[in-house]
Amino acid sequence: MRWPRIIFFLLVFLILGAFLHYTLPQRDIVRITGTEVVREDFTALNRWFFSNPEDGASATGSRDIRFINAVRANGDVMVYRNEDTGFGWPPYFKLDTADLQAEAANLTSTEADPQWVAVTHYGWRMHFPTAYPNAVAIREVAGPDVSLFPWLNLVILAFLVLAIWFIWRLWERFEDRVIDPIRDRTAVRMAKIRDWMAGRR
Repeated sequence: MRWPRIIFFLLVFLILGAFLHYTLPQRDIVRITGTEVVREDFTALNRWFFSNPEDGASATGSRDIRFINAVRANGDVMVYRNEDTGFGWPPYFKLDTADLQAEAANLTSTEADPQWVAVTHYGWRMHFPTAYPNAVAIREVAGPDVSLFPWLNLVILAFLVLAIWFIWRLWERFEDRVIDPIRDRTAVRMAKIRDWMAGRR
Protein backbone atom coordinates (compact mmCIF):
# COMPACT_ATOMS: atom_id res chain seq x y z
CA MET A 1 0.00 0.00 0.00
CA ARG A 2 2.93 2.33 0.41
CA TRP A 3 4.06 2.64 -3.23
CA PRO A 4 0.58 3.30 -4.72
CA ARG A 5 0.12 6.13 -2.21
CA ILE A 6 3.56 7.59 -3.03
CA ILE A 7 2.87 7.36 -6.78
CA PHE A 8 -0.56 8.97 -6.31
CA PHE A 9 0.84 11.92 -4.35
CA LEU A 10 3.70 12.34 -6.86
CA LEU A 11 1.18 12.52 -9.70
CA VAL A 12 -0.91 15.05 -7.77
CA PHE A 13 2.15 17.23 -7.09
CA LEU A 14 3.29 16.97 -10.72
CA ILE A 15 -0.12 18.02 -12.04
CA LEU A 16 -0.39 20.83 -9.49
CA GLY A 17 3.15 21.98 -10.26
CA ALA A 18 2.51 21.99 -14.03
CA PHE A 19 -0.74 23.91 -13.48
CA LEU A 20 0.98 26.55 -11.34
CA HIS A 21 3.94 26.84 -13.73
CA TYR A 22 1.55 27.43 -16.63
CA THR A 23 -0.75 29.84 -14.78
CA LEU A 24 1.52 31.96 -12.56
CA PRO A 25 3.12 35.05 -14.12
CA GLN A 26 6.66 34.76 -15.47
CA ARG A 27 8.94 37.53 -16.74
CA ASP A 28 11.42 37.33 -19.58
CA ILE A 29 14.08 39.94 -20.37
CA VAL A 30 14.01 40.24 -24.17
CA ARG A 31 14.48 42.58 -27.09
CA ILE A 32 11.34 42.99 -29.22
CA THR A 33 12.07 42.47 -32.92
CA GLY A 34 8.59 43.00 -34.33
CA THR A 35 4.85 42.53 -34.08
CA GLU A 36 2.40 40.89 -36.45
CA VAL A 37 -1.13 39.58 -36.83
CA VAL A 38 -1.43 36.01 -38.09
CA ARG A 39 -4.48 33.94 -39.00
CA GLU A 40 -4.19 30.95 -36.67
CA ASP A 41 -5.83 27.60 -37.37
CA PHE A 42 -6.77 25.66 -34.27
CA THR A 43 -6.65 21.92 -33.74
CA ALA A 44 -7.99 19.70 -30.99
CA LEU A 45 -4.49 19.66 -29.48
CA ASN A 46 -3.71 23.37 -29.33
CA ARG A 47 -7.07 25.13 -28.95
CA TRP A 48 -6.78 24.68 -25.14
CA PHE A 49 -3.72 26.97 -25.09
CA PHE A 50 -5.54 29.96 -26.61
CA SER A 51 -8.18 32.26 -25.21
CA ASN A 52 -11.83 31.56 -25.87
CA PRO A 53 -12.99 32.61 -29.37
CA GLU A 54 -14.36 36.14 -29.46
CA ASP A 55 -15.05 38.56 -32.29
CA GLY A 56 -13.20 37.57 -35.44
CA ALA A 57 -13.56 33.82 -35.05
CA SER A 58 -14.64 32.04 -38.20
CA ALA A 59 -16.84 29.00 -38.60
CA THR A 60 -13.75 26.86 -39.24
CA GLY A 61 -12.21 27.73 -35.87
CA SER A 62 -9.49 30.05 -37.16
CA ARG A 63 -9.04 33.69 -36.20
CA ASP A 64 -6.52 36.50 -36.19
CA ILE A 65 -4.01 36.40 -33.34
CA ARG A 66 -1.63 39.21 -32.43
CA PHE A 67 1.98 38.09 -31.93
CA ILE A 68 5.03 39.75 -30.39
CA ASN A 69 8.40 38.48 -31.65
CA ALA A 70 11.42 38.81 -29.38
CA VAL A 71 15.02 37.69 -28.82
CA ARG A 72 16.71 36.88 -25.54
CA ALA A 73 20.20 38.06 -24.64
CA ASN A 74 21.66 34.66 -25.54
CA GLY A 75 20.15 34.82 -29.03
CA ASP A 76 17.22 32.47 -28.44
CA VAL A 77 14.03 33.63 -30.10
CA MET A 78 10.70 33.88 -28.28
CA VAL A 79 7.21 34.41 -29.66
CA TYR A 80 4.35 35.64 -27.48
CA ARG A 81 0.69 35.73 -28.37
CA ASN A 82 -1.25 38.80 -27.32
CA GLU A 83 -4.83 37.94 -26.39
CA ASP A 84 -7.32 39.29 -23.88
CA THR A 85 -8.04 37.02 -20.93
CA GLY A 86 -11.26 38.84 -20.05
CA PHE A 87 -12.81 37.68 -16.80
CA GLY A 88 -12.10 33.99 -17.34
CA TRP A 89 -9.18 31.80 -16.32
CA PRO A 90 -6.42 32.57 -15.56
CA PRO A 91 -7.67 35.70 -13.76
CA TYR A 92 -5.40 38.34 -15.29
CA PHE A 93 -8.37 40.50 -16.35
CA LYS A 94 -6.43 41.60 -19.41
CA LEU A 95 -8.57 43.76 -21.70
CA ASP A 96 -5.92 45.93 -23.38
CA THR A 97 -4.61 43.73 -26.18
CA ALA A 98 -4.54 46.52 -28.78
CA ASP A 99 -2.74 48.90 -26.41
CA LEU A 100 -0.15 46.26 -25.54
CA GLN A 101 0.45 45.55 -29.22
CA ALA A 102 1.03 49.26 -29.87
CA GLU A 103 3.38 49.45 -26.88
CA ALA A 104 5.33 46.44 -28.16
CA ALA A 105 5.60 47.97 -31.63
CA ASN A 106 6.90 51.19 -30.10
CA LEU A 107 9.57 49.27 -28.15
CA THR A 108 10.87 47.39 -31.20
CA SER A 109 14.65 47.70 -31.48
CA THR A 110 17.59 46.36 -33.46
CA GLU A 111 20.60 44.32 -32.41
CA ALA A 112 22.84 47.34 -33.00
CA ASP A 113 20.77 49.57 -30.71
CA PRO A 114 18.88 47.23 -28.35
CA GLN A 115 16.07 48.24 -26.03
CA TRP A 116 15.56 45.58 -23.38
CA VAL A 117 12.13 44.99 -21.89
CA ALA A 118 10.56 42.69 -19.32
CA VAL A 119 7.64 40.77 -20.77
CA THR A 120 5.23 39.44 -18.15
CA HIS A 121 3.41 36.39 -19.46
CA TYR A 122 1.84 33.09 -18.57
CA GLY A 123 1.79 29.83 -20.48
CA TRP A 124 4.32 27.76 -22.41
CA ARG A 125 5.98 27.91 -25.81
CA MET A 126 5.54 24.55 -27.48
CA HIS A 127 6.24 23.69 -31.10
CA PHE A 128 3.97 20.65 -30.93
CA PRO A 129 1.21 21.29 -30.32
CA THR A 130 1.59 24.89 -31.46
CA ALA A 131 1.24 27.01 -28.32
CA TYR A 132 2.55 30.40 -27.27
CA PRO A 133 2.75 32.15 -23.89
CA ASN A 134 0.31 35.04 -23.58
CA ALA A 135 1.95 38.42 -22.95
CA VAL A 136 0.24 40.34 -20.16
CA ALA A 137 2.46 43.41 -19.69
CA ILE A 138 5.64 44.98 -21.04
CA ARG A 139 7.98 47.46 -19.37
CA GLU A 140 11.41 48.82 -20.17
CA VAL A 141 14.41 47.65 -18.14
CA ALA A 142 17.98 48.89 -17.90
CA GLY A 143 19.59 45.89 -19.60
CA PRO A 144 19.57 42.15 -20.23
CA ASP A 145 21.14 41.35 -16.84
CA VAL A 146 18.35 42.88 -14.76
CA SER A 147 17.11 40.53 -12.03
CA LEU A 148 13.41 40.73 -11.14
CA PHE A 149 12.20 39.14 -7.91
CA PRO A 150 8.86 37.25 -8.24
CA TRP A 151 7.04 38.85 -5.31
CA LEU A 152 3.57 38.13 -6.68
CA ASN A 153 4.34 34.45 -7.19
CA LEU A 154 5.62 34.15 -3.61
CA VAL A 155 2.47 35.78 -2.23
CA ILE A 156 0.22 33.48 -4.29
CA LEU A 157 2.18 30.36 -3.31
CA ALA A 158 2.19 31.37 0.36
CA PHE A 159 -1.57 31.90 0.24
CA LEU A 160 -2.00 28.52 -1.47
CA VAL A 161 0.11 26.76 1.19
CA LEU A 162 -1.92 28.42 3.97
CA ALA A 163 -5.18 27.42 2.27
CA ILE A 164 -4.03 23.79 1.93
CA TRP A 165 -2.90 23.73 5.58
CA PHE A 166 -6.23 25.21 6.71
CA ILE A 167 -8.23 22.64 4.70
CA TRP A 168 -6.03 19.84 6.04
CA ARG A 169 -6.63 20.97 9.64
CA LEU A 170 -10.39 21.17 9.00
CA TRP A 171 -10.34 17.65 7.58
CA GLU A 172 -8.40 16.33 10.59
CA ARG A 173 -10.96 17.84 12.98
CA PHE A 174 -13.83 16.49 10.90
CA GLU A 175 -12.18 13.06 10.92
CA ASP A 176 -11.69 13.16 14.71
CA ARG A 177 -15.22 14.37 15.48
CA VAL A 178 -17.28 12.53 12.85
CA ILE A 179 -15.49 9.78 10.95
CA ASP A 180 -13.57 8.14 13.83
CA PRO A 181 -16.68 7.77 16.08
CA ILE A 182 -18.65 6.29 13.14
CA ARG A 183 -15.78 3.92 12.41
CA ASP A 184 -15.59 2.86 16.08
CA ARG A 185 -19.36 2.30 16.35
CA THR A 186 -19.31 0.30 13.13
CA ALA A 187 -16.45 -1.85 14.39
CA VAL A 188 -18.33 -2.54 17.64
CA ARG A 189 -21.52 -3.47 15.78
CA MET A 190 -19.63 -5.73 13.38
CA ALA A 191 -18.00 -7.47 16.38
CA LYS A 192 -21.43 -7.99 18.00
CA ILE A 193 -22.82 -9.38 14.73
CA ARG A 194 -19.89 -11.79 14.43
CA ASP A 195 -20.40 -12.90 18.03
CA TRP A 196 -24.14 -13.41 17.41
CA MET A 197 -23.47 -15.43 14.24
CA ALA A 198 -20.96 -17.55 16.12
CA GLY A 199 -23.52 -18.23 18.86
CA ARG A 200 -21.78 -16.11 21.46
CA ARG A 201 -24.14 -13.80 23.28
